[in-house]
Amino acid sequence: MASIFSKIISGEIPSFKVYEDELCYAFLDIRPLKKGHTLVIPKQEIDYIFDIPDSLYSHLLLTAKKIAIGMKKVLPCEKIGMSVVGLEVPHAHIHLVPINSVKDMTFGQGFVQLSNEELAEIADQIAASI
Repeated sequence: MASIFSKIISGEIPSFKVYEDELCYAFLDIRPLKKGHTLVIPKQEIDYIFDIPDSLYSHLLLTAKKIAIGMKKVLPCEKIGMSVVGLEVPHAHIHLVPINSVKDMTFGQGFVQLSNEELAEIADQIAASI
């Protein structure tokens, strides 16, 4: 059965896309830790990030870097934090989160509530900055 992320990639489930190439897809987390929280995923459905073949793994990390640089241009923050947890969805993914302190990367602290309009605007701003 396809993961929710595979359904997002295929368009079965809508997303606020930030970036896409032949191997990766990036979109806003709809339950963000902070405004602009972005998920970067390989299009190939692989559960565990360290099972990803080296060439795809390298591409995924370079893609995350490209997106983080774009995020930093449009989101007010000190840095863009990166985290890989991998327990909540069986499809490898990187979390990119605008941060001003280490506490901003704390999962389970609650989420920022944003409207679909706000999410669309943020996604457009990040996409334009990449």
